[in-house]
Amino acid sequence: MRRPRLLFLFAALLFATSKASAEDLARPRLQAALEAMGGEAKLRALSSLRIGGIGHWNLLEQSERPSPPWLVMYEQVDEVRDLRQRRLRQKTEGRGAGGRDAWEGATMVLSDGVVGVEMGGQWRPAGGAQLQDMEERLDFAPERVLLTALAATDLRSAPDTVVQEVPHHVLTFRHGQASVKLYLNARTRLPTQVELVAAHPGDIFWSVWGDVRTRLIFQAWALESGGLRYPRHWEWERNGGSYHAFTVTRLELDAKLVETDFALPDTVKQAFAARSKSTVEDRPLGRPDRPATELAPGVIHIPGAWDIALVKQDDGLVIIEAPISSGYSARVMEEVQRRFPGVKVKATVSTSDAWPHVGGVREYVARGVPLYVLDVNAPLVERVLKTPRTLAPDALAKAPRGAVLRPVGKRTTLGAGKNRMELVPVRTETGERMLFVWLPEHRLLYTSDLVQPMQDGSFFNVQQVSETVEVATREKLDVAHVFGMHLGATEWPALPQAVDKVRAPVAGATP
Repeated sequence: MRRPRLLFLFAALLFATSKASAEDLARPRLQAALEAMGGEAKLRALSSLRIGGIGHWNLLEQSERPSPPWLVMYEQVDEVRDLRQRRLRQKTEGRGAGGRDAWEGATMVLSDGVVGVEMGGQWRPAGGAQLQDMEERLDFAPERVLLTALAATDLRSAPDTVVQEVPHHVLTFRHGQASVKLYLNARTRLPTQVELVAAHPGDIFWSVWGDVRTRLIFQAWALESGGLRYPRHWEWERNGGSYHAFTVTRLELDAKLVETDFALPDTVKQAFAARSKSTVEDRPLGRPDRPATELAPGVIHIPGAWDIALVKQDDGLVIIEAPISSGYSARVMEEVQRRFPGVKVKATVSTSDAWPHVGGVREYVARGVPLYVLDVNAPLVERVLKTPRTLAPDALAKAPRGAVLRPVGKRTTLGAGKNRMELVPVRTETGERMLFVWLPEHRLLYTSDLVQPMQDGSFFNVQQVSETVEVATREKLDVAHVFGMHLGATEWPALPQAVDKVRAPVAGATP
């Protein structure tokens, strides 16, 4: 009769021994890594760094497809780190996809927990996303990551693994809300990579993906003057995709600091205090400067950072687009009930694979609303629906349920009556991942993200406008007006006129 009690005691002893062993292994391995970098004393004595380098960003959220190859933005950086006061000044010049021919500069400063951005001589407050990124950049940088681990009260040793075909020790700990794994080369003892899982509630792109896995990889180790070893190349991955690469071309240890480099205007500090607390989930519906408009009876266009539309049909209501976040979609549902009390939402149509376009699909699934998406975008939407959200749970995470997902592979009618609509796969070069929504009774065409106006009255990337004209011809659509994700109601002739203007022969050009 005493055997279960003895088994319990044995299991408890085994667990305690295993836990103690993990602790016993972790700190000696961490100390060995500190010595390999030059010693704990050298790292703690380091007061500042000035880093110059070049790099590139893979524009995962702006590329043509949710898989490589990616569009790229190149950068050259001059960065100053004040390790004593946790301050960071990063002056960056960038150029690349969608940019101008010249380098475009910006300066971002973290000082006293405030982040400000200067462009063209004008300062403005950043937000919580930039604060999180810059603090992670300080805490997990090569010169700090081992000390960050050393300060953790829950440092443990995990089972060894193989990274880059080399055996590695793995240490785990928590840092704020993030869970962290640190990989130490078992042969050289140097840190190879640090991996953290964290939510990014303030980031318009990464908030879509819930618990985001970021991996920072160190390469090209160099012995610097004074005996410190430092990696001259860093690579970032997010959710398994190559995200950012940076090569250090100039490194100054214990660099002289200039106080004015970290100065921020009082107006920026005051504005940041409120802005940094807001998340993507908190964004209000619509824009005060662009009120909602009724384009036809029962067809409401609501502008915002990413627009949505409501279409009242005889048997219910259709929402065009599910952008930004679950919280934003919840506010859309509130607006639906305000405008159309008691009307059932019968469907939501998501017309693009751009991350903000699908950021709000989870709320509709949580409410049992069917989703219509382009067939090639269905796998992406399924990933968004299945992504773990343990750190910042939304309604679907709290009460999981299956999605009613309806992929659209051909021209499809949705609803009947005066506000019936047809979902039209675009299938063009830049519109490969988009759906148009055609309301034939009103000769009204929703063009997703393909037509975007510029401030001077022209259109962004006339190639996209030309594809819109081609689709209208291909599908025999007699269009009177267009509107879209970033486009208010516009008369159709403006589109072919813009295309003809670009196609016109250049004066003086040789035939």
